[in-house]
Amino acid sequence: MLDSHKQAFIEEAAELLVSLEYSLLELEQNPEDNEIIAKVFRALHTIKGSSGMFGFDDISIFTHDIETMFDLVRNGEISVTKELISLTLSARDQISAMLKETETQKFADDDITKELVVTFRNMVINTKFISEAAKNSQPADDETVADEEVQKSKSTYKIYFRPATNIFSTGANPLLLLNELKLLGNNIVCHHSEDIPDLENIQEEECYSGWDIIVSTLRDRDTIKDIFIFVEDDCQLTIEILDNTGKLDNENFYSFLESEIGKTTEADYKKLVAKYRLLEQDIQHIRKSEVPEKKKIIEKDDKQGDHDTATSIRVSAEKLDNLVNLVGELVTVQARLTQTANSANDPELVIVAEEVERLTWELRDSALNIRMLPIGTTFSKFKRLVRDLTQELGKEVELITTGGETELDKTVIERLNDPLVHIIRNSIDHGIELPKVREAAGKSRVGKVNLSATQSGGSVIIKIQDDGAGLDKEAIRVKAVSQGLISAETELKESELYSLIFTPGFSTAKKVTSISGRGVGMDVVKQAIDNLRGSVEIVSAKEAGSTIILKLPLTLAIIDGLLVQIGGDSFILPLSVVEECIELSDSDIEKVHGRNLVHIRGEIVPYIPLRKTFNIPGDRPLIEQVVISNVNGVRVGFAVDYVIGSHQTVLKNLGRVFKFVQGVSGATILGNGNVALILDILKIIQNAEAKEKLKVASAN
Repeated sequence: MLDSHKQAFIEEAAELLVSLEYSLLELEQNPEDNEIIAKVFRALHTIKGSSGMFGFDDISIFTHDIETMFDLVRNGEISVTKELISLTLSARDQISAMLKETETQKFADDDITKELVVTFRNMVINTKFISEAAKNSQPADDETVADEEVQKSKSTYKIYFRPATNIFSTGANPLLLLNELKLLGNNIVCHHSEDIPDLENIQEEECYSGWDIIVSTLRDRDTIKDIFIFVEDDCQLTIEILDNTGKLDNENFYSFLESEIGKTTEADYKKLVAKYRLLEQDIQHIRKSEVPEKKKIIEKDDKQGDHDTATSIRVSAEKLDNLVNLVGELVTVQARLTQTANSANDPELVIVAEEVERLTWELRDSALNIRMLPIGTTFSKFKRLVRDLTQELGKEVELITTGGETELDKTVIERLNDPLVHIIRNSIDHGIELPKVREAAGKSRVGKVNLSATQSGGSVIIKIQDDGAGLDKEAIRVKAVSQGLISAETELKESELYSLIFTPGFSTAKKVTSISGRGVGMDVVKQAIDNLRGSVEIVSAKEAGSTIILKLPLTLAIIDGLLVQIGGDSFILPLSVVEECIELSDSDIEKVHGRNLVHIRGEIVPYIPLRKTFNIPGDRPLIEQVVISNVNGVRVGFAVDYVIGSHQTVLKNLGRVFKFVQGVSGATILGNGNVALILDILKIIQNAEAKEKLKVASAN
């Protein structure tokens, strides 16, 4: 049972670390924003408390020192600096590594952990030393006034804390909570041991103790309650205010209570307070009107919280994938039911089939929407990447993101991370110039990288735009010629020239660095985008920057396809790239002298005969169909025997045996139970171009 709780904690902690990183980067830009400071502190406090509860004591101890530092920041005792942000980001990385550790694998660097702990502790000590020195250096009058103001703002609380006997089984340690209370201010702790059984009856897994604590602090009741936030359901806890004038916060009061503490009722403590005040000749009693009012508000909040209901639940990705797979099977069965109903010519069965089809489509859309996530969750990660790269390269770069609310399938987002990392690294390393170079060119010292996302039909368009030096066409051409990719006489369009940078091993960098120059990166981008059935396009202008445009499908699970037939075989073309279908007769072929070209409203469009491509035996029909597609801005046709129509396509992998089959990206099951292959249009076009180039080379 505890293992499932631990797994839930790890998932929640991972989300908190993402939020922490984003908040720290925001805080670096807005160091005076108290709301962001509070968000950072809450994230650290939650990680510390939860990790201690679930047995991650190393994380709890490590995070405690960072939390203490941001507590000082929150109280205005220390300012936010770039150094503090860098240290905290490094600490965040260490916590992330600790979360991944298992009994057999270790990811966190102990030396770095120790160094960070020492650094944070020294900063805390130095801050408190400076604060104390400043306080002691004040003139007597100012010191008296300051002390009086502090005293007035202090409140004294009486806390009764009695953990459940099974508290240890939850991973909580009551002593750690008491130690946190000690950090709040002057306090006395009274241990209740009357319920501890005889030695032979003690169960070592159970807790029999309770505590009374008197604490005077500048903090409010909610801060005290936050200390017990992770155990409040497993304990008896009361927090009552004894005084809010600051008059009880002195050594005499604590000495007086030492001999009489242990009273367990609120009335007894009130009597002790009253007795002490009489002894001190202080007849100013606690303003009773304030106490019930605060208590009433607290009770109201607690009561209101009982009626709160969860608006979301956490579901594992595995369960979501299983749901989508089942919906995919249902779509296939529904198609078969519709075909059977139409063949049977039974009106009642047709009505049922249509109703099932409507419900299936609604269920399909709902299941796919559950898997959709805002792409902003990925965008936010790149702020840290840009920050680290700019420090390493000595550049000044600002990352601007828009369209983060655009939703994309979870699987697509996961597989999109690495390509975007490569593109952004290249934009900063190759595109954005050094500050001095930018100033000499009349640009701002700070370069800009714009990362945006928009939805267009069944696709998402992602643009990565920088205002750097742009691509050097001549350098690309020279490199391509030297590597034998093109001849010196070859004339290429601008888009074709830019596409050469996606060739494996291609790089125009003059030296190899830790960032780039090894000829890997952009070919990885191209391969990853192709695997996502997307496309990539480059637009660039010298000294004006570059824009890389990615076009990706919304989901990889179920797509809209165009069902075609060649001989007795069925194929699916992704409908998102299909523009139109035209007829191709013998006379049309004669007009172009047998070449694979068609005239469409004055434009000549090449086509690929799929019967010949896949070596399908049999004669072509008298009138073929040519499906015109648009891939990366280029129109290409595909000749087939018949176009059947649109088809809801559930994607299935072909398996390892067919892993290297060219021109096919998967398969689907039709309503009649037959298998239809899903065509990889981009790969078919590339293979056709390669064959044509080889044919031309052989002729020469």
